[in-house]
Amino acid sequence: MRRALTAFGALLLVAGLAGCAGMPTSGPVNETTTDRITTSDQGPPNIEPLPPQAGASRAQVVRGFISAMQATPVQTRTAKLFLSTDAAENWNPQRETITYATPPTPRDDDGGDVTVRLAGAHWLDGRGAWQGPVPPGQRSVTFPMVLENGEWRIDRAPNALIVPQDWFLNLYRQVSVYFFDPTAQILVPEPVFVPRGDQLPTALTRALLLGPGPGLEHVTQTFVPPGLSVAVGVTVSDDGVADVLLDGDAGQLSAKTVELMMAQLAWTLRQEPQVQSVRVSIGGQPVPLPGGVSSYRVDGGAEYDPAGFQASPDLYGLSRGRLVSGSAAALTPVDGPLGRTSYDLRSVGVSLDATGAAGVSSDGGSVLVGPVGAHSGPRVRTVATGADFLRPAWDFADRVWLVDRTGGGARIFYAADHGAGPVTRVRVPGITGTSVRMFLVSRDGSRLLAVLRRGGHDVLVASRIEHAADGAVTGAVPAERVDLGDDTDLEIRDVAWRSSASIDVLNTLTPSLSEVAPASVDGAPMNPDVAATAVDGRVLSLAGSPVTGEDVFGVTPTGLVNVTSGDRLPTPFQRRATAVVYVG
Repeated sequence: MRRALTAFGALLLVAGLAGCAGMPTSGPVNETTTDRITTSDQGPPNIEPLPPQAGASRAQVVRGFISAMQATPVQTRTAKLFLSTDAAENWNPQRETITYATPPTPRDDDGGDVTVRLAGAHWLDGRGAWQGPVPPGQRSVTFPMVLENGEWRIDRAPNALIVPQDWFLNLYRQVSVYFFDPTAQILVPEPVFVPRGDQLPTALTRALLLGPGPGLEHVTQTFVPPGLSVAVGVTVSDDGVADVLLDGDAGQLSAKTVELMMAQLAWTLRQEPQVQSVRVSIGGQPVPLPGGVSSYRVDGGAEYDPAGFQASPDLYGLSRGRLVSGSAAALTPVDGPLGRTSYDLRSVGVSLDATGAAGVSSDGGSVLVGPVGAHSGPRVRTVATGADFLRPAWDFADRVWLVDRTGGGARIFYAADHGAGPVTRVRVPGITGTSVRMFLVSRDGSRLLAVLRRGGHDVLVASRIEHAADGAVTGAVPAERVDLGDDTDLEIRDVAWRSSASIDVLNTLTPSLSEVAPASVDGAPMNPDVAATAVDGRVLSLAGSPVTGEDVFGVTPTGLVNVTSGDRLPTPFQRRATAVVYVG
């Protein structure tokens, strides 16, 4: 991403720039992360911007050009009228999107150009993926001007849609497109923004066809053949069948490739509630579907669920050093040795299938792994010793992830095969060697998020974990800061998964009031209709899950508070418990 930003900086400073990649300029969306959308969203009312006015000054033309890009629904026909004939032919606003916080003021330069300074500028690549802030020194855009038929026109314009951030968030929604991990065993969601409207299936399909972003070659892969494009808009029949007509040459597709491609399409298109199944043709030829069915149901591909196929829905915690499990109202000791004997643990992580657990000793110096059930594995054993281990995390491949906080900064490890494999150290640039307060690993094994203590403040950062085709961990992408908006100065008490592509952040507002705020894993601002939740009382930690429909709980000294419930009434512990979490 840093390479892309460097290129983008040159783009902004030179008027004849060519953008990065292309962002869709039509299509709809409703609120979602990785879940199905449940409400209809037709978008805001139509707004037709004014065309150029006779006798307008150079600065007025540039101001009109920027304003015209705020057409509703999204269109750039009017904006092109502010460009010279040559500039209009070459301008491609689909290549990227730039958002700004306050209206810019065009300024005439001595040389006849007009310069615009974009305050609080962020950018998205052509896939609609959020790329974060534009460096402060690269937020000036220069527009060369030319007289054409006696009127000032812009002679070169950035290949980008340049719009206010508030307008963008009202007109666009963040959704997820789904790719596979390098082993093709589990889907990995990638958040992107697409515009609102009535063609969500088309927008989702186009975003999927663009493929994973740059630099993710060892993180994700796609089984959608390259070079395909949407022939016509995706239509949905009255009985919920989405017809995806694609142009291009896919070559010879194996049955396995078709199966994986259809799983990607199903998980991506299920975000439109009208779509019940998918039918695909490429170059006019129907794609034969698994099992000989006429269309592929959007609930197909369940075995590739990024939240873990058939992952346990139970809560787990510690009571007097013993492992307990169950519902919020009833946490009881598990059948295995970790439930029968107190190992004096302070935190615990449980495998997705709930057959194994990893706990940290009360002094933080050792990690123990053992079976959850009475007959589900070997005895309890110590797998790692160190200085001060954080709560372990598990991914779908039964890897246990560990972070040890040493005097020289954090060290990151994993142990494969339910912790039975060797403990392997992984260097994660931007996290290794820093002061880490807590961390998460996504169940699909593709993301590592960490809360760092930096300059007296808590900072959330995210890295991508790289794998080989056989599943071996090969490295990590340098961590990038995740913007938490207005909550940047608040203490982060805990973080937990909200979906496979978003988290909840627990902030302490006062000793008796906490806030649970949603955040996207890429640092993009959340949509205006997704709000933080205030929780009364002393909330120590969060128990959150990426599975749709599973509640998020605030853990208090005496019980659990259902953060997703409207009344947020506490559920007292039947037996005192700490470190309550979901699996993962």
